[in-house]
Amino acid sequence: MPGLIIPGAMKAGTTSLFRYLEGHPQLAPAARKEVHYFDHHFHRGPAWYRRQFRTMRWTTSGTARIACESSPYYMFEPRVPARVHDLVPDVKLVFLLRDPVERAFSHYHNNRRLGREPLDFEAALDAEDDRTLAEEERLRADPTHVSEPHRLYSYRRRGLYAEQLLRWQSCFAAEQILVVDSRQLFADPAAVVAEVLRFAGLAPWQPRSLAARNEGRHGDAMSARARRRLEAFFAPHEERLRRLIGWCPSQRSCSTTYRAA
Repeated sequence: MPGLIIPGAMKAGTTSLFRYLEGHPQLAPAARKEVHYFDHHFHRGPAWYRRQFRTMRWTTSGTARIACESSPYYMFEPRVPARVHDLVPDVKLVFLLRDPVERAFSHYHNNRRLGREPLDFEAALDAEDDRTLAEEERLRADPTHVSEPHRLYSYRRRGLYAEQLLRWQSCFAAEQILVVDSRQLFADPAAVVAEVLRFAGLAPWQPRSLAARNEGRHGDAMSARARRRLEAFFAPHEERLRRLIGWCPSQRSCSTTYRAA
C-alpha cells in the first residue's frame, strides 16, 4: 500500500512532480500515475489497489520501497480523505496549489482539447453549479455513486482549497501533510523535489530531467471580464486559505510550502 500520495490539485503540476519522483530508488510508483482507487474504483477493493503497485518492493540494500501514486481528483472528491485514512492511515500527502483563476482556465482548456466541453468559458462557469452541486450531494449520500460531471466540470469549486484541505486535516495528522505552491515547483523543481523527499523520509536524490510534464498549453487568453469575475469569486476563499496556511497561491509574494500546524 502507498506510503506517499499526491492527491491534487488538478492542473497544478501533479504529473510533473510524480514523474520527477518516480525514478527515486526508494520509491515504487504505481503502474500508472492516476490509479483512481479511492474515487472511481473503490468498489474493486483493497486487493485490486495493491496490485496497482507492481514495482519490486525492495531496494538493492534490502530496505522496503515506498509505493506512490497521484490521482488529482482525490483532493476534491468529498469521500476520499476518510477512505484513504481507513486504508492507509500513516500515508504522507503532498498537495500542490495553483492560482485558482489560472487553474480553472487550464482545466477548461483541458476539457476542450479532449472534446468534453462544448461551451465557451463563461458559459461553462455559468453552468457549473447546475452540473456539479446535485452530483456532490449524491456522492455524499451514496457510497457507490461515481460522477463524471462532478469530476469534469468543477472549474471554480476545485479552486476552493481551504475547504478541501480542512477535510484532509480532519483525517490526518499535521506531520502527514505538505502543501506546495505550484509556481515554486515550476520555478525551482529541484528545491521542491528535495523538500518532498525530506518530508517523505527519503534519501536525497535528483531526477535526470526536471523538464515540466503535461503542460496545458493553449493559445487562448482569458477575457478580462472572466478574470475579474473569477478573482471576485475567489477573493474570500483565498483569504480563508491565507488564514489557514499563511499564504495563498494567487498572491505573488508568499511562502512556498506549508506544514500543517
